[in-house]
Amino acid sequence: MNAAIRTAIFERLRAANPHPTTELEWSSPFELLIAVLLSAQATDVSVNKATQILFQKANTPSAMLALGLEGVKDCIKTIGLYNSKADNVMKTCVILCERYAGEIPKTREELEALPGVGRKTANVVLNTAFGEPTMAVDTHIFRVANRTRIAPGKDVRQVEDRLVRRIPKEFLQDAHHWLILHGRYVCKARKPDCPNCPIADLCEYKAKTSA
Repeated sequence: MNAAIRTAIFERLRAANPHPTTELEWSSPFELLIAVLLSAQATDVSVNKATQILFQKANTPSAMLALGLEGVKDCIKTIGLYNSKADNVMKTCVILCERYAGEIPKTREELEALPGVGRKTANVVLNTAFGEPTMAVDTHIFRVANRTRIAPGKDVRQVEDRLVRRIPKEFLQDAHHWLILHGRYVCKARKPDCPNCPIADLCEYKAKTSA
């Protein structure tokens, strides 16, 4: 795919959704960090239901520690893997209180050192909370990047690096959200909705669906 087509794709995605954002509900960098940590192998809808309860009781690292492990588990028990996730939440809150005075660190290295926080989670926080032009590649973005040929790659890191390198800088800040929403609602895994896709004529996917 050449640069002109890639630019046209993001121009259309921007025109359709000028101010994209995550579907996770959050009101502080700490809440976003916890929500993303909880979202592994879970839907945003299920995470939002749990965090509505959790954040009413504790929305700072110190308050989360005061709530306690069992209290956190009780709030998030509807989410898959909630036992291990609650343990990571508590361990992360200890570090945030002891090393960062309850604030969220703003570097990838510091974020990835937190329990339960991998590269994808760190990228989401850096992009959404702190405005960094990072690319958090999940299954949706990996699929869209390969199907469309915007930035094909054999693994998520290769796709991430190629997206960051190939997406024009004016689009990079919001590209993560455009691509994930496109993959979630249009370029779906089992049957992409090609007839209603705003970039179908620019996409290089060979097995396009018909109405």
